[in-house]
Amino acid sequence: MIFSSSTEYAIRGLAELACRGGSEGKTVMLDQLVTGTDIPRDFLAKIFQKLVHAELLTSTKGRGGGFALARPDHEITIMNIVEAIEGPGAFDGCVVGMEACNDHMPCAQHDLYKPIRQRLKAYVQTTTLADLAASLKAKQAWHRLREATAMATVAQVAAGDAK
Repeated sequence: MIFSSSTEYAIRGLAELACRGGSEGKTVMLDQLVTGTDIPRDFLAKIFQKLVHAELLTSTKGRGGGFALARPDHEITIMNIVEAIEGPGAFDGCVVGMEACNDHMPCAQHDLYKPIRQRLKAYVQTTTLADLAASLKAKQAWHRLREATAMATVAQVAAGDAK
């Protein structure tokens, strides 16, 4: 919508991680994280490496490895994620793409968009991963998808054991 696909997947991936225990220091494997979502695994792996470098995530290799949040989910805001992926000042650009657009040299949309930008910035600066995870967990569709995914995994394991 308003973010790049990388930023959207970063927000969704981190919200899933927070829901699945990654906020309690528990590592979650990428394959487990994307199961039941439409998030592309390899794309998310690249994005998560950026988030490791930005110190929003930790990464552990090997058996029992995976990703975990680098700090509690209530301390990570959407703004932290946006800045890690898109860089600082992601909300400061002109809404119509003009290079020089400010209060002294406004574009045609500047005065209309300025209050929207301010509200959007306030939202991303105050909304945390804990907020996103709580909202996601409150959705019945999320729980149904997790249950269906778990049942499918059990069926796959059982089919493999029967061979």
